[in-house]
Amino acid sequence: MAGLAVRVAGLTLRHPVMNASGILGSHPEGVKLLVDAGVSAVVTKSFTVEPREGYPTPIAVPLPYGLLNAVGLSNPGIDGISVVVEEARRAGLPVVVSIAGSSEDEFSRLASAAEEAGADAIEVNLSCPHAKGMGREIGIEPRLVYSVVSATASVTRIPVIAKLGYVDRLVEAVGKALEAGARAVTLINTLPAMMIDVYAMKPVLGNLVGGLSGPAIHPVAVRAIYEVYREYRIDIIGAGGVEDWRTAAELVLAGARAVQVGTALVTRGLRVIGEIVQGLERYMEEVGVESIEELVGAAHRD
Repeated sequence: MAGLAVRVAGLTLRHPVMNASGILGSHPEGVKLLVDAGVSAVVTKSFTVEPREGYPTPIAVPLPYGLLNAVGLSNPGIDGISVVVEEARRAGLPVVVSIAGSSEDEFSRLASAAEEAGADAIEVNLSCPHAKGMGREIGIEPRLVYSVVSATASVTRIPVIAKLGYVDRLVEAVGKALEAGARAVTLINTLPAMMIDVYAMKPVLGNLVGGLSGPAIHPVAVRAIYEVYREYRIDIIGAGGVEDWRTAAELVLAGARAVQVGTALVTRGLRVIGEIVQGLERYMEEVGVESIEELVGAAHRD
């Protein structure tokens, strides 16, 4: 597996496949499942300062082309960070703590708590599509992206990763995140979406609006990563519809140095991590490269 080793945002990973935030990363039991699944790093669920119960059910609806969900950033709050980090570090894996807030002060407090708990990096959630006052409402405005990332990076020495969704001014927003001190970006988050029951004649989700993930958003993720890598040649963690080695390879060729798997862990099960890793190994043999680093951004070459 030596040929799959990568460095991203200052982290050394034995292979490029990790979980996406929101999947099994809020409690020790979930972390254990991720470790057993073979992820190269554990990405926690987004933690907020105060505990959040989340939205009323239903919170997730499976679709033929992905998943529609509105969980509501449910998490145990800032005091739950240390327990999750401890479990991941016990397994010897890098741990990336995802944080979400509604003010610079909240992001700063969460970042400090994550570093104190022993996190290896922080992923700043600037793209949740269904939590009012958090996430996407910040990520769509480059000025706010700068303010939040700057506030986060100023209080911690560990790498800060900005997670952004696909927005009209994405390239500009990424630039502001880099100016503010981000070491890498995660692209992309779920897209705002809704489903209506034609017989009940009302939205299906308890929160009405949710985030669309899975295969339906994969081409959007490919484009976002391609555009950002073309502009900045930075460390990118790709997310969005990674279902198998081929979709993972697409994001790498577009410019991602690592990938996150979310919906596929729900729809295909934990085995999907190992399947993607093995598939990438075979793909590297087929195309004749010894290190996956050689494939990062290869789609940009003449």
